[in-house]
Amino acid sequence: MLANLIEFVTNHYVLSGLFVILLVLLIVTELRRGGQSLSTRELTALVNAETGVVVDVRPSKEFSGGHIVGALNIPYDKLTARIAELEKHKDKTLVVVDAMGQHAGTVCRELKKAGFNAAKLSGGIGSWRGDNLPLVK
Repeated sequence: MLANLIEFVTNHYVLSGLFVILLVLLIVTELRRGGQSLSTRELTALVNAETGVVVDVRPSKEFSGGHIVGALNIPYDKLTARIAELEKHKDKTLVVVDAMGQHAGTVCRELKKAGFNAAKLSGGIGSWRGDNLPLVK
């Protein structure tokens, strides 16, 4: 298997090189797109210092099944209509939380365009659960 890969790369070095370049560009773009990623520990420190606000963008049904203490629920598809609700938190870092991290980058980009300081929880609520941190219902 490895011998086949090495043979392919040596026979198609231009194609292999382009693949590597595109892969690196994709990774860089994805990292820049959604802003800063925070660990569960960094999120906890921000909230405890009262310099961060958790914005949970999961649907209301998922949110009511368990969420981070003090989180605001503004579902992903209603963010544009409800962004004014976040104005009172403009001096804090808004930490976007979703199920697995799939929407958080897009939401962070929208919040930054609107003038907010935004970051995302790396791995979403799944990483919070994975670290055995408490959820409230």
